[in-house]
Amino acid sequence: MSFSKAQKADVISGYRTHGTDTGSPEVQVALLSERISYLTEHFKTHPKDHHSRRGLLQLEYLKGKDLSRYRVLIGKLGIRK
Repeated sequence: MSFSKAQKADVISGYRTHGTDTGSPEVQVALLSERISYLTEHFKTHPKDHHSRRGLLQLEYLKGKDLSRYRVLIGKLGIRK
Protein backbone atom coordinates (compact mmCIF):
# COMPACT_ATOMS: atom_id res chain seq x y z
CA MET A 1 0.00 0.00 0.00
CA SER A 2 1.29 3.44 -0.78
CA PHE A 3 0.01 6.92 -0.10
CA SER A 4 -0.82 9.49 -2.70
CA LYS A 5 1.33 12.60 -2.53
CA ALA A 6 -1.59 14.60 -1.13
CA GLN A 7 -2.26 12.10 1.68
CA LYS A 8 1.41 11.99 2.61
CA ALA A 9 1.66 15.80 2.58
CA ASP A 10 -1.34 16.07 4.92
CA VAL A 11 0.22 13.69 7.42
CA ILE A 12 3.60 15.42 7.24
CA SER A 13 2.10 18.89 7.71
CA GLY A 14 0.20 17.71 10.78
CA TYR A 15 3.23 16.29 12.59
CA ARG A 16 6.28 18.20 11.39
CA THR A 17 8.36 20.07 13.93
CA HIS A 18 9.45 22.86 11.55
CA GLY A 19 8.67 24.08 8.04
CA THR A 20 10.79 21.64 6.03
CA ASP A 21 10.64 18.65 8.37
CA THR A 22 9.98 15.31 6.71
CA GLY A 23 12.33 13.00 8.59
CA SER A 24 11.76 13.56 12.29
CA PRO A 25 10.61 10.58 14.35
CA GLU A 26 7.20 12.23 14.84
CA VAL A 27 6.59 12.42 11.09
CA GLN A 28 7.87 8.93 10.44
CA VAL A 29 5.73 7.39 13.18
CA ALA A 30 2.68 9.33 12.00
CA LEU A 31 3.16 8.00 8.47
CA LEU A 32 3.46 4.50 9.83
CA SER A 33 0.34 4.88 11.97
CA GLU A 34 -1.61 5.71 8.81
CA ARG A 35 -0.68 2.27 7.57
CA ILE A 36 -1.67 0.39 10.76
CA SER A 37 -4.81 -1.19 9.34
CA TYR A 38 -2.88 -2.49 6.34
CA LEU A 39 0.00 -3.73 8.47
CA THR A 40 -2.33 -5.52 10.88
CA GLU A 41 -3.72 -7.63 8.06
CA HIS A 42 -0.28 -8.09 6.54
CA PHE A 43 1.19 -9.39 9.81
CA LYS A 44 -1.70 -11.83 10.21
CA THR A 45 -0.74 -13.52 6.95
CA HIS A 46 3.05 -12.96 7.28
CA PRO A 47 3.89 -13.39 10.99
CA LYS A 48 7.67 -13.59 10.44
CA ASP A 49 8.01 -10.30 8.55
CA HIS A 50 10.27 -8.54 11.03
CA HIS A 51 11.63 -6.10 8.46
CA SER A 52 8.28 -4.32 8.21
CA ARG A 53 8.24 -3.88 11.98
CA ARG A 54 11.29 -1.59 11.80
CA GLY A 55 9.14 1.54 11.79
CA LEU A 56 7.81 0.70 15.21
CA LEU A 57 11.36 0.89 16.57
CA GLN A 58 11.46 4.59 15.66
CA LEU A 59 9.02 5.22 18.47
CA GLU A 60 11.47 3.66 20.94
CA TYR A 61 14.25 5.83 19.52
CA LEU A 62 12.23 8.98 20.16
CA LYS A 63 11.39 7.82 23.69
CA GLY A 64 15.07 7.50 24.53
CA LYS A 65 16.09 10.69 22.74
CA ASP A 66 13.42 13.18 23.89
CA LEU A 67 10.74 12.00 26.33
CA SER A 68 8.58 15.13 26.10
CA ARG A 69 8.35 14.87 22.26
CA TYR A 70 7.53 11.17 22.68
CA ARG A 71 4.66 11.90 25.08
CA VAL A 72 3.21 14.60 22.83
CA LEU A 73 3.39 12.29 19.81
CA ILE A 74 1.74 9.26 21.43
CA GLY A 75 -0.99 11.51 22.81
CA LYS A 76 -1.63 13.02 19.38
CA LEU A 77 -1.67 9.62 17.67
CA GLY A 78 -3.68 7.94 20.41
CA ILE A 79 -1.29 5.00 20.71
CA ARG A 80 0.30 3.30 23.71
CA LYS A 81 -0.26 4.29 27.31
